[in-house]
Amino acid sequence: MTFPDQPTLTGPTLHLRPLRLDDHAALAAAASDPAIWTGHPARDRHKPEVFAPYFDMLLDAGGTLVITERGSDAVIGCSRYYPAPEGPGEIGIGFTFLTTAHWGGTTNRDLKTLMLDHAFRHVDRVWFHIDPSNIRSQKATAKLGAKYIETRERPLGTSPGMWMCYALEKSVWKAAQASGSG
Repeated sequence: MTFPDQPTLTGPTLHLRPLRLDDHAALAAAASDPAIWTGHPARDRHKPEVFAPYFDMLLDAGGTLVITERGSDAVIGCSRYYPAPEGPGEIGIGFTFLTTAHWGGTTNRDLKTLMLDHAFRHVDRVWFHIDPSNIRSQKATAKLGAKYIETRERPLGTSPGMWMCYALEKSVWKAAQASGSG
């Protein structure tokens, strides 16, 4: 089965659509706050000369979805489906960033709900790979019901690095959704 990694997804507050070349300026503007990158391996990605090759990688790799606010259509970040290195057919969700104005509210939960609901129509497990220094993402991922599995080197992004690997099972996600906690 080929995973459909370029969907258009719409929820009550967000609209996700495939990344396009003409998204560069709006996404670079959304990424321009240094605070966004403090928990990421590339802490200087707010700089245009560092963001540009990252954008090109996201565009070339596929699976990247631009996140916009419904109503205003303002670009507030992006996230990506990618082949998880754990095994054939395994899917990861990551490469996510949001503008700081969307931290601490429901935006990340709404984003992950859209992406996970889509993923779980096709797979039984989703992986998250998080930089060990990114406490914000570790906590958000745990709130989704994902379980920490291990920290190990993984070939993600532009080069291998050490990543905290979390797995979320479809059954755990569905149970959380049914109970109202997901």
